Amino acid sequence: MMRKVLIAALGAALAVTAGLSFYRSRHLAEPVVAGPGVTRVVKLGDYFGPIRGTVNDANVYILEGRESGGTVLLLGGTHPEEPAGRLAAWIFAEAAAIARGRLIIIPTANRSASTATRLGGAYPPDFTVPTAWGGQTFRMGDRWSNPLDQWPDPEVYLHYPTRQELAYVDVRNLNRAFPGRPNGTLTERTCYAIIELIRREKVDIAIDFHEAELQYPVISTIVAHEKGADLAAAASMFISSVEGFAIGVENSPKALRGLSHREIGDATDAISLLLEAPEPFLDATRGRTDRALLLTGKDEFVVRAGRRGLLFEKIDEAGWPIDVRVGRHTSTVLQILEIWSGDHPDRAVEVSGVPRYTEVVEKGVGAFLKDPKTAPAEKVFFE
Repeated sequence: MMRKVLIAALGAALAVTAGLSFYRSRHLAEPVVAGPGVTRVVKLGDYFGPIRGTVNDANVYILEGRESGGTVLLLGGTHPEEPAGRLAAWIFAEAAAIARGRLIIIPTANRSASTATRLGGAYPPDFTVPTAWGGQTFRMGDRWSNPLDQWPDPEVYLHYPTRQELAYVDVRNLNRAFPGRPNGTLTERTCYAIIELIRREKVDIAIDFHEAELQYPVISTIVAHEKGADLAAAASMFISSVEGFAIGVENSPKALRGLSHREIGDATDAISLLLEAPEPFLDATRGRTDRALLLTGKDEFVVRAGRRGLLFEKIDEAGWPIDVRVGRHTSTVLQILEIWSGDHPDRAVEVSGVPRYTEVVEKGVGAFLKDPKTAPAEKVFFE
């Protein structure tokens, strides 16, 4: 009898400890210090009422220049387990100054997905980016919306409106649920809200930040809807010539539905682009899935896979550090904006203050994050 009581007590203690850990992870506050370009911060629910007050009622940072021009949307956190995208969006929100046009930034497009980690993936619940003021901690996140917020999954997921059959778990994947539907799941309603934002704000270019495992063929590339093919090709050429790294271009496939680069371009007037950077943390051949791997991008097993020709991107002992991945995103966006503004002076979006690839690699991501403890309270927002 005593043995059973002890086992039950141990089980209860483990359950309480795990529950507290899950609660802290889900409610971790991630500060954004609104930068010089931010003129207002609104909510995604302002564009679609049924999202208001839900876990996915994301912050929307609007940066406006003194002169009129075009509008560009940056989406971070479509897949929060791909943190370089969120961090790049953070840097734009905290550092960008706008001379002409507007930037609209959503650092955490699927906030629900940022509150859980992948089942069976042994992910850390969070990670800390080193800074001069002690570091900033971010939620790790998952690829899919948290099942606490959307459950159960169907046996078959039929994409709306095409009815293409997709993997059942992708019913919670923001990048398989565009263009969304107003009476659908939380994930579909979130996509619908983003589409409504794009339409109402007359967005010219929507850029979705991502990272991919090195065993995935669509990597180190700009995936472009046909409306943006020329823009992506020009950006690829200039980046490969002057930015210190190479990036390719992939055409958005018309037969694969639900992805932002396809559905945003089809459903709105905006050019839709998706950026992929390499993230060894996601590879199936990886070793221990810890914070060090996430930040350094170093893994001996992924290196071995590369030596055997199993990867679509190169890797060596230097790995793919978070600074490299974030820098690729910031430089790619800046090149896209410069080319767009040169070709469309009446719809120009002119940005300054954002570091390029070489500067991010040299100084580290943390050098461009602001200390919320020293910022005015009205400038601090939480993701």
